[in-house]
Amino acid sequence: MSIQWFPGHMVAAQKKAAETMEFTDVVIEVLDARAPAASQNPMVKALGAARQRAHLKILNKSDLADPKVTDQWVQYFNKLPKTKAIAISCKKTNEPKKILSLCMALAPHRGTPLKPLRMMIMGVPNVGKSTLMNAILNKKIAKVGDEPAITKQQQRHQINDHMILVDTPGMMWPKIDQEHDGYLLAINNSIGKNAYFEDEVAEKLGDILLKDYPLLIASRYKIDNLKIDASTLLDEIAKNKKLPLKNLNIDRERAGGALLNDYRQGLLGSISLESPSSRFLKR
Repeated sequence: MSIQWFPGHMVAAQKKAAETMEFTDVVIEVLDARAPAASQNPMVKALGAARQRAHLKILNKSDLADPKVTDQWVQYFNKLPKTKAIAISCKKTNEPKKILSLCMALAPHRGTPLKPLRMMIMGVPNVGKSTLMNAILNKKIAKVGDEPAITKQQQRHQINDHMILVDTPGMMWPKIDQEHDGYLLAINNSIGKNAYFEDEVAEKLGDILLKDYPLLIASRYKIDNLKIDASTLLDEIAKNKKLPLKNLNIDRERAGGALLNDYRQGLLGSISLESPSSRFLKR
């Protein structure tokens, strides 16, 4: 199954972002630390490259990701030209405060009342962009929720007399070329639920967990035999959580939803869905 999701409002958001990019000094791109490459919007890269803008890549939700893998991603991104990467968790109030000074370092020719530093924050839906905005501004401006595409319109914020920050809606791109990326985005709840079947996406998550984090699976669901496939894993989760159907069959759909929810809430432990090396191997 190829997962595709590009709601109509994102067409207008893309056009508006392209217009704003002309008057932007630094692009702040918020990524999901658990899948930094999959959560990169290629349109953001294309728009920034066309204007030769500096990029600050924020690997958010780092508290949910495997710290060793996150370090590998930060090193990888920091080798790119005109790019700085940091890993943060918006749950830690001090971490978002680093962002403005990092943006200043990327555009040292700006940041005065005559030439204010102009920043634009971008990212796919549900990577924590609104939470980050509120933390930077130190007040609740953007709506926050656990559903993708809550923010629908671009907003401009005057931080002080020498800094301007533009918030953009979460944006996907018209066609996800790599099927695996679609699954990773769905696993991380960056895609509307109407675009996929939860049990199929949960099986993809199960494949990754059984391969890379089997002990976390064993601990959470009390499974002794880990020489199983993802389909059998859902059966085991259904038994563990006592999710039978009326006809005594196993409710795989609810089991898939339970696995996704446990992962998204960090109840399984610190997990990364991809690393720089696995990305190159196109796992």
